[in-house]
Amino acid sequence: MTPEAKLLQMGIELKPVPIGDRPLIPYVRSGNLLFLSGVGPNWGDKTWKGQLGKEYTTEQGYEAARGCALNLLSAAKTALGDLSKVKQVVKVLGMVNSAPGFAEQPQVVNGCSDLLRELFGENGRHARSAVGMAGLPGNIPVEVEMILEVT
Repeated sequence: MTPEAKLLQMGIELKPVPIGDRPLIPYVRSGNLLFLSGVGPNWGDKTWKGQLGKEYTTEQGYEAARGCALNLLSAAKTALGDLSKVKQVVKVLGMVNSAPGFAEQPQVVNGCSDLLRELFGENGRHARSAVGMAGLPGNIPVEVEMILEVT
């Protein structure tokens, strides 16, 4: 079953990601690597603003990181046309907007990692960093970037 078919079974349809005219672009392909720019968690009609350990719990952060994964997958699908071209998730960097004393960044970023493993199986396992930040753009709670090996 393709990753897109798995997502549809979950009731999720990815959205096209426009390149736009800013200097920053959502993805860059270099050889067999696809670099995906950092994205926030806003997915569907849900808007996120605040810090983990203050406005949000670890469980809510997990959901936010899952939204980041869906935005990253949307960018990958736009770049590749088909997520079946993903050979391996190589690296994930998760940045968590953390209130002082919050130390559960890895559990938050698992929201992204678990979805990638669910979609790509063993090829969804990846190297990862999950770090706390004093703030993120727009006061979003989580931002994630990713590197994929593609065919």
